[in-house]
Amino acid sequence: MNKLGHVISFTYRNKVKNKSFRWTTLSLAVLLLIGLNIPYFIQLFSGNNGEDNLKIAIASSNYDEIATQIQQAAQKQQQAKSSTDNPMMNASSDLQDTNLQWQDQFESEATLRKQVEDGKIGGYLLLQKPSQGDPAFPAVTYVSEKNDVVIQSLLQTATQTAKVQYIAAGKLTNTQLEQIGTPVTVNHTSPDDLNGNADSKKENPIKSNTENYILVYLLMVLFFFSLTITGNMIASEITAEKSSRVMEILISSLSPLTQMFGKIIGVFLVGLTQIASYGIVIAVNLSLPYYQEVLAKFDLHVSNLSLNIVGFGLLYYVLGYFLYATLFAAIGSIVSRTEDLGQAISPITMLTLAAFYIGIFSISNSDSLLMRISSYIPFFSPTTSIVRIGLGSMPIWEIAISIGILLVSILFFGWLSAKIYRTGVLMYGKRPSLKELRKAMKSYKI
Repeated sequence: MNKLGHVISFTYRNKVKNKSFRWTTLSLAVLLLIGLNIPYFIQLFSGNNGEDNLKIAIASSNYDEIATQIQQAAQKQQQAKSSTDNPMMNASSDLQDTNLQWQDQFESEATLRKQVEDGKIGGYLLLQKPSQGDPAFPAVTYVSEKNDVVIQSLLQTATQTAKVQYIAAGKLTNTQLEQIGTPVTVNHTSPDDLNGNADSKKENPIKSNTENYILVYLLMVLFFFSLTITGNMIASEITAEKSSRVMEILISSLSPLTQMFGKIIGVFLVGLTQIASYGIVIAVNLSLPYYQEVLAKFDLHVSNLSLNIVGFGLLYYVLGYFLYATLFAAIGSIVSRTEDLGQAISPITMLTLAAFYIGIFSISNSDSLLMRISSYIPFFSPTTSIVRIGLGSMPIWEIAISIGILLVSILFFGWLSAKIYRTGVLMYGKRPSLKELRKAMKSYKI
């Protein structure tokens, strides 16, 4: 056990002290910091905070009454509060927070165009006689040098309300007009929920919400990218030692299991160090006032995250890492040159890609037959099972079987990789064939 600790400590310190590791980690952290703050800088320098840039006028022509209705509808829409019973209104809170100011008097198009060119107003609505259709209701065009999607959405909704009011010709109340402009939310439920099947609800007590959806997605991305980086690190570390003949000394003083798992655990801790550094950058950014406002607009709260998803996600991440890491170590031990390493580990890389893509592309259909079968395949279960747990209905007994299969697979491939490792690290020259490996492995007992 003491020797295992020395191998873990040596591997970790050797990797962390490496200049390339430090510069890579620091560079990615800086890029992540810049990427997370790009929306803030865009908003800061976009010029949309000035009063004049948000002042809107109307060139009404002969449609003064309709122009007044559009203006009143837009003002009511701005003043409306987000309804907690309507998630669509919460998601579009940018429209309600837009601080548009309306010019009191209606002007001619030529006058307003000059004001836009001089920067006195941000834009204007041009009401014109339509080329076809009912000439009593005008064609509406928003004229502005900036293509602001938020303002256009607000004006489009207000114009639609004015059109309904024009068509209804006083037959609808103001409340009915407001209801027409409110988006309709279509919720989803299952037949078991309609029938009041309590057993089906107990099978998966995790609430599937936006926060959990984002968490599941991030866990899959984290598993794929961290495993790809650390797996290549394990294989290249072993191949480099083998090519420098240092392996002949190491293998005589340490057992293959101790050496292999020491490197695997050491690199695992290196990967956790990188993840922790990026996590700190993300956490600091999310604590800033700007991001607090963004999260509040989309009604996202950390308290809504399910601890079950976090717990099972970390468990599957660790188990999946050790399963793939033993394979990367075995492949690295039979390669004599680092130039041949990329081709040798490509089958393992393809397995990680398959696990990632099955989970990502089935995230909207988490209880499909493919997902249910994949959750029992140890190479795919680290991603597919967490999708089923977080967004589907995976009973606890299926989770237990999936984890059990994953544990047995780790033991089996760990034993097999140790035998390959012990024989492969002492084979130099060309890559050994399966027949040569099998013959050498028979002479070695674990």
